[in-house]
Amino acid sequence: MALGLGRPRPKPQLYTFMSTGGGAPPVPYPRSSMATPDHLYRFVFEHANVRGEVVHLESAFQAVIQRREYPPVIRDLVGQAMAAAALLASSIKFKGSLTLQVQGKGEQGLSLLVVQCNSHGGLRALARWQGEPPAQASLGELCPNGYLAITIDPEGGERYQGIVAVEGETLASALDNYFTNSEQLATRVFLAVGEGRAAGMLVQRLPGNDPDDDAWNRAETLAETITAKELVELSAAEIIRRLYHEEDIRLFDPTPYHFQCTCSRERVGEVLRSLGRAEIQSVLEEQGQVEVHCDFCNEGYRFDPVDVEQLFLSEQSPRTPPTWH
Repeated sequence: MALGLGRPRPKPQLYTFMSTGGGAPPVPYPRSSMATPDHLYRFVFEHANVRGEVVHLESAFQAVIQRREYPPVIRDLVGQAMAAAALLASSIKFKGSLTLQVQGKGEQGLSLLVVQCNSHGGLRALARWQGEPPAQASLGELCPNGYLAITIDPEGGERYQGIVAVEGETLASALDNYFTNSEQLATRVFLAVGEGRAAGMLVQRLPGNDPDDDAWNRAETLAETITAKELVELSAAEIIRRLYHEEDIRLFDPTPYHFQCTCSRERVGEVLRSLGRAEIQSVLEEQGQVEVHCDFCNEGYRFDPVDVEQLFLSEQSPRTPPTWH
């Protein structure tokens, strides 16, 4: 399953602004609804095979970083990865989840970064690191000899995964490399974190014969002029207007995003059952209870001897060991 092979599916309401030529200002579309955080806006060039997305995450980002104390450089990387996952998930038409994972192999720095985004707009993230990460470290310095993996788990469909080596100084450049080598789609990703908000922009050339041969060159060149400050502070509509005011652009209704962890007591119970009665009993004898904390949301689940007995009473037949994400 390739990322971004189709145009965004139209929604009931569309906002369009057209270039009027001759240096005249474009016809405006609504401003008031455009600055809402935790939303993603999709747009297309009306007369060219170019699409794009802009996302701002605030409450969802804050919900993640408030649950665990991250060093600033790791915190910012978590925010960038969350924005990236939202951009990628919006690029495909599916029901299920998308996971962005960066794995490091060094003795210092980032060891693991995982963001999961589902087709309902739910996001969760976690990061692990070793030592004291440098305050201004690049992704390459934080994650030497690492890899970037994008996994798509459609409901009732076949799992897809693309893996590339981490190359470049930033997560955005690593994702550009991913699209070049794994998806073979001309794509540029821009990510930023600031003022308690994570933001991202993606522009992509769609496959097929393009009636405007220079459209992708213009789209990419203009996208490269966006600054991190502008990406974080400006609304999606203003970003698109400033970059592409001379193009015929169609802007789609926004998609909301929110923090959502899928952990539950039932799922934790399934994991404990998969470990076997003997192992869980040894924990009970040593600690008096079994306590498990979700890596994503830090929610704690406690099972006393009665709870554990109930878990294994319901075990009537062999179970397939669950996957613990």
